[in-house]
Amino acid sequence: MSTFVLVHGAWHGGWAWSEVAQRLRRQGHEVHTPDLPGHGNDRTPISEITLQAYADRVASVIDQATQPVVLVGHSMGGVVISQAAEVRPRAIKSLVYVCAFLLQDGQTLLQIADHDRDACVLRNLVFAADHRSAVLKPEVIREVFYGDCTPEVAEWAEKQLNPQAAAPLATPLRVTPENFARIPRIYVECLQDRAISMAVQREMYRAMPCREVFTLEASHSPMLSKPEELTKILLAAA
Repeated sequence: MSTFVLVHGAWHGGWAWSEVAQRLRRQGHEVHTPDLPGHGNDRTPISEITLQAYADRVASVIDQATQPVVLVGHSMGGVVISQAAEVRPRAIKSLVYVCAFLLQDGQTLLQIADHDRDACVLRNLVFAADHRSAVLKPEVIREVFYGDCTPEVAEWAEKQLNPQAAAPLATPLRVTPENFARIPRIYVECLQDRAISMAVQREMYRAMPCREVFTLEASHSPMLSKPEELTKILLAAA
């Protein structure tokens, strides 16, 4: 049996992985779905949220595992698992990026997002007065995140979203060949994604080659719209 740590993306929380986590647990696997600082039920103030704080939260979960983990990141969570892998390389069996940001050392999420002209996120952001956090315009949330989800699932998920701290998005990833780069990587591309275009997903994983690439006919939240299919991919990755 394997241990999975499933890391959510921007605005979301560990709740986004509930369907996949249930399926993995039913097959006897150990599964952790942490809330990153400021997400889900975590009430860390926006002013204290950093990329390092995200990575530290994931590292603390990895430290509880009794065996090397399959570390999975969705969307922004890709940056988080890369940074966590740098500090816990020997505790990670493989890294799985689910339509996620797979950055090179020194890159920021915003650099990649700004280059992605076919994505719908940046042009629909609404920043707080202090510019420390942002939300998406309500009228585009379902199109961006939940395009192939049922209306009921999309409505439920939309109600769970938190404001997203800006600082982690603008912080350069810092990884090394000795730590992060030694861990096998797997990418799951989603063909209907409106948050990260297919062109940019493929640009990222070609620049950072992966052991295997899986393809889903899904929008940006396959853990909600295609949980059975995504679970099978994660089991294959394990």
